[in-house]
Amino acid sequence: MARERFPEDADMEARQSCPHIRAAQLHKAMERSRHARSVLLLLLLAPLMVVVSTAASPAFLEEDVLLGAVSAARLGGKGANVSTRRPANSACDVGVVVSSGKRDDAGGWKEQIAGMAGRPEMAAWLRQVRRHIHERPELAYEEVETSRLVREELEAMGVGFRYPLARTGVVATIGTGRPPVVALRADMDALPIQEAVEWEHKSKNPGKMHACGHDAHVAMLLGAARILKARQRHLKGTVKLLFQPAEESGAGAKRMIEDGALEGVEAIFAVHVSHEHPTSVIGSRTGALLAGCGFFKALIRGGRDPVLAAASAVISLQSLVSREADPLDSQVVSVAVVNSDDGDHGTFALGGTFRAFSNASFYRLRRRIEEVVTLQARVHGAEAAVDFFEDQSFYPPTVNDPRMYAHVKSVATELLGEGRYRDVPPMMGAEDFAFYSQAVPAGFYYVGVRNETLGSVHTGHSPYFMIDEDVLPTGAAVHAAIAERYLAAAAVSSSSPDPVVQEV
Repeated sequence: MARERFPEDADMEARQSCPHIRAAQLHKAMERSRHARSVLLLLLLAPLMVVVSTAASPAFLEEDVLLGAVSAARLGGKGANVSTRRPANSACDVGVVVSSGKRDDAGGWKEQIAGMAGRPEMAAWLRQVRRHIHERPELAYEEVETSRLVREELEAMGVGFRYPLARTGVVATIGTGRPPVVALRADMDALPIQEAVEWEHKSKNPGKMHACGHDAHVAMLLGAARILKARQRHLKGTVKLLFQPAEESGAGAKRMIEDGALEGVEAIFAVHVSHEHPTSVIGSRTGALLAGCGFFKALIRGGRDPVLAAASAVISLQSLVSREADPLDSQVVSVAVVNSDDGDHGTFALGGTFRAFSNASFYRLRRRIEEVVTLQARVHGAEAAVDFFEDQSFYPPTVNDPRMYAHVKSVATELLGEGRYRDVPPMMGAEDFAFYSQAVPAGFYYVGVRNETLGSVHTGHSPYFMIDEDVLPTGAAVHAAIAERYLAAAAVSSSSPDPVVQEV
């Protein structure tokens, strides 16, 4: 049956009668066929690609997470030190950090670190570690079991370490093994205090207690080790983790330095729990943060009247601050002990403490205390000798380097939010972290543990001291972020001597 001819039929016939047009048509048909096969292949492979991608994704990107406020399974029952946080699906007073799935080092570090720290299994493990240490407190240079636990946890992570330093200290290393090198430090020793808090994990060593939070410090640094090990490919250098003995007495930091803990280190950071700030709030300041602290004991012997000689020395010591010190430069000299000996020649012992926020004032007080005691004794025909216990409890001021302070503030603010960072006033307390701050640029900061509902309101060195354990994931995350971001900034500005300045 003949069909009606249309104008385009003539064009079609003309194209079919031309050989080179027919070749072009064939080529286009083959291209369309190949394209169709490619699309079909992609459709068939798509489910497999999704499965492979999901399997390769880090576990901490699988779900939304909370930093410092997780509904983790409770280990060991209820009582003192047990978290009182709301469930993870409720409003969070620490700050919600939602994983965005970003994998780039520049933009996704915050979500990834917060995600790892905030997972329930991480929080449960941190509490378990902290409680184990809390039950078995050990005094300065006796941290045998604590050190063993640290090494076992590091071995389980596949993290290399050096042991021993300063008798029981451990230095772990994560990263490239090459410069730059940044250090994080935790102290391990307890105090000679009988714990008065009744809870399931109360100290099992009579007369010894973790009344200053060093058990939490160790747990947080181990948590940081786990995070940094998992993110090792992101580290643009090396992180040293210092687990140090004898902070409370014995100058453990000084011994660690003498044993090489700071070899190659260009900056160091440390955290201390604080009952003065709400849980997971970070606090620090630039410059002098903690005072230098020294103790002295003077023995006055002989003379016409050793009692009068000792009394004159005590009165003169009180004038060192009131008459010699700059009123804008806070200093303290306190005589706290006076004892007599009923021996034939008569001996008086007096002792006390002195504190100052600058090295110049601190060492000037030391010199003047010795001069006053010895010269007042000589006036009364007696002899005096002063011991400053410089190998045990003679700690210079802890001074934050301005760049390291700025780095801590920047990282904490970005990770936790501006409302979770605050500048704090200096305190007359002391820390042997000061020895590190004298050797390399240092940043020391607090993380709050105050929780009125829990009862975590008592100052350190109190037999009623306790912590809100919800701080542990936050401390681990901030530790890890400070180290990783320091190295990242150093890599970006490797030609600059002050890499942190570039980041801030």
